[in-house]
Amino acid sequence: MIKSATPPGSILLYLLIGLLLGSSACNSDPHTYAMIETDMGNMKVMLYNTTPQHRDNFVKLVQEGFYDDLLFHRVIQNFMIQGGDPTSRNAPANQALGQGGPGYTVPAEIGSPHFKGTLSAARLGDAVNPNKESSGSQFFIVQGTVQSDQQLDNFERTKKVKYNDAQRQLYKDLGGFPSLDNEYSVFGEVVEGLEVIDKIAAVPTAPGDRPVEDVKMKIRLLN
Repeated sequence: MIKSATPPGSILLYLLIGLLLGSSACNSDPHTYAMIETDMGNMKVMLYNTTPQHRDNFVKLVQEGFYDDLLFHRVIQNFMIQGGDPTSRNAPANQALGQGGPGYTVPAEIGSPHFKGTLSAARLGDAVNPNKESSGSQFFIVQGTVQSDQQLDNFERTKKVKYNDAQRQLYKDLGGFPSLDNEYSVFGEVVEGLEVIDKIAAVPTAPGDRPVEDVKMKIRLLN
């Protein structure tokens, strides 16, 4: 069991770097970025170097065009939006989705908290996946809700984590879903386009949480 979440909140760190260094931060930025494009807007994501296996796998799939025209097939407001199932491409409205992948899993790289906008790998449940290995392609982007100090205190006790001051402030100001912490591998975050998460999360859904109207994606690397 991981005893503490990674310090400090990377969203906050990203903003501080930009404020302190201005344009020079962009020139020396070591991160990889990708753009998730949808008809409801675009989300620019930064991939974490602290999760190299997930980063490299995501980059490989994007370069192959794996995600193009796949759906956000599972959408739950105040929770998350999920996509990356290859069987969702051109799937009829009545087709059940969520079981597809590239035929392999990615070893767990668990540590970062699930703030709003974080990019996390989907996975099968603990009963069949005790090592918490990630789906080879499916991911979700957290929406979540704003948290209180009391809620975070409860999660620290039940999840065996310890949030630092910056992480607490992010959960209280930005929101997220801390019950996922220590369970899933967070490997990136949305740095532009947080409002698009809210738009997608608000769409009408059918039984099974699939949007009534398809929400397709295309993903391209920016560097």
